Amino acid sequence: MTQVRSDIRNIAIIAHVDHGKTTLVDGMLKQAKVFRDASQAGERILDSNALERERGITILAKNTAVTWENTKINIVDTPGHADFGGEVERVLNMVDGALLLIDSVEGPMPQTRFVLRKALGLGLRVIVVINKVDRPNARLDEALNETFDLFIELGATDEQADFPVIYAIGLHGRAGHSADQLQDDLGPLFETIVKEIPPPTIDSETVGKLLITTLEYDNYKGQIGVGRLLSGTFKKGMQVVRLTPDGQRIPGKLEYLFTYHNLAKVEVEEVHAGDILAFTGFDRVNISDTIAEPSITEAMPPISVQEPTVRMTFGVNTSPFAGREGKTGWGTSRRLRERLDQETRLNVALRVTDGDSPDRFTVSGRGELHLGILIETMRREGYEFEVSKPEVIYHEDPETGAILEPYEEVHIEVADEMSGTVFELMGARRAIMTNMFSENGTTFLEYKVPTRFLIGFQSQFMRATSGMGQVHTLFAGYEHLLNAAPPERDFGSLIADQTGTTTAYALVNLEQRGTFFIEPGIDVYEGMVVGENIRPEDLSLNVTRAKHLTNFRAKPSETTDGLKTPRRLSLDDFIEFMAEDELLEVTPQNLRLRKRILNNELRLKNEKAKKKMLEGA
Repeated sequence: MTQVRSDIRNIAIIAHVDHGKTTLVDGMLKQAKVFRDASQAGERILDSNALERERGITILAKNTAVTWENTKINIVDTPGHADFGGEVERVLNMVDGALLLIDSVEGPMPQTRFVLRKALGLGLRVIVVINKVDRPNARLDEALNETFDLFIELGATDEQADFPVIYAIGLHGRAGHSADQLQDDLGPLFETIVKEIPPPTIDSETVGKLLITTLEYDNYKGQIGVGRLLSGTFKKGMQVVRLTPDGQRIPGKLEYLFTYHNLAKVEVEEVHAGDILAFTGFDRVNISDTIAEPSITEAMPPISVQEPTVRMTFGVNTSPFAGREGKTGWGTSRRLRERLDQETRLNVALRVTDGDSPDRFTVSGRGELHLGILIETMRREGYEFEVSKPEVIYHEDPETGAILEPYEEVHIEVADEMSGTVFELMGARRAIMTNMFSENGTTFLEYKVPTRFLIGFQSQFMRATSGMGQVHTLFAGYEHLLNAAPPERDFGSLIADQTGTTTAYALVNLEQRGTFFIEPGIDVYEGMVVGENIRPEDLSLNVTRAKHLTNFRAKPSETTDGLKTPRRLSLDDFIEFMAEDELLEVTPQNLRLRKRILNNELRLKNEKAKKKMLEGA
């Protein structure tokens, strides 16, 4: 017998990156009296991960819940960046509706399209929130009209296209049904959620069943699975079975049950259908596993996510400095494999396969940022390893046998006077322009371009536009392989030709060769990349050369007085700068770029042999 649980609403908050999702959740938590003193709560409360706070983006989907006038509202905050689309795809299975945030100036953006398509495809009821209505140049009517056009373009039903609209200033915690009549709180938003988002329809008399959509870990309680109870009732201590997508059946017991309230998990004795819960009782559970009463024999359909488009090779650190900085014993291939396998259990969009040798593994993900976050996370945990340059994943057309490659939609915003620079950059990447318009001194450009031509593009774009442009990409599907090579790096690498410690004397005298990434007093080894050459080819240098001791005072040019500040490269910069014949050594303390073949003589012989083979071909 089906019934409606009117005391619960399950919603996700979806939007393009930086449109204010997490800030709006902050306001909802504060106004629902989650904190004793709202002024002490801080900002971006749900972005608890250190990387999220540093980068100002949401990476992991998170659950919280607030109570508004006797109605419990379960809220899932989702990432806005397309590289973390796997997080969005799996958590949307738990909710009945969504808040779609739209920036009042920018309107719907590329990644808005991505998350909205997923929500509409699942039949969710969507409330549109036009956020940041106090911004100068706010385009309220245009943003709303563009949003409606996007709903129609994505195939929304008549009911979905007739969406309610709320205007808000998330930062100040204000909302209203019109932009010029905002209330001093988010009351209109809460009221619209309770009125418009359908409450869960449940069958309380059938057996309990749940699909795991998120995993957590507790040092005392062990592995925690999270999902929405679709039917029946789960009670603490009851016998259940774990059904895997590949047909395994593992019996177990629900040792602990939790529901979400405010920012904490609350231990409960039983949970009824329609609520989002967390549980423990199994040593190991995976996303897409079904937890049900023992009478259930078939698993629920697993969560499907888009296939990865980019891959990198992760390997054991083979540099001369291996073992110096990582945790003892954490640099082995066994430990590295265990950590990557653990990540695939949490991150459904990630794939790990064996590489061409026992100490190397191929890791595939949604994009450079997706893999970069994994590298940075492992580095901070104490792992030491090396990674290769990202490369795209090709597919074969099942009908014709032709090779297909991934393409991206590229959306660029740039000042009018910089548009010529963008034309030049995208032209070199064989990009096809699909749209262009100018508004308020800003040019908006849309392109379609193969993914492999965009690897390393972000940093070049930011330098060429002096940091004044924005670029967003979105996976557009697989198309026939373009018979052209991506543009090569304009400048070669400066390479240390011997092991030692860098000196100011050596660096000052070699400055005219290019830009250094290091400073005096840094340990280097033969084959390590220490800078960028001013010419296209690589150049080996002695950066450890010391000045012979004499009885004469040193000239200013022989001290650090004439030395320029080295260029500091982040992990993302290194990944984009890396050439095909280079590897990035990643340790908890340092990032070092190096050649695959460290010995200079062997490397030159190898390059000559390759040239001869190409000439012979």
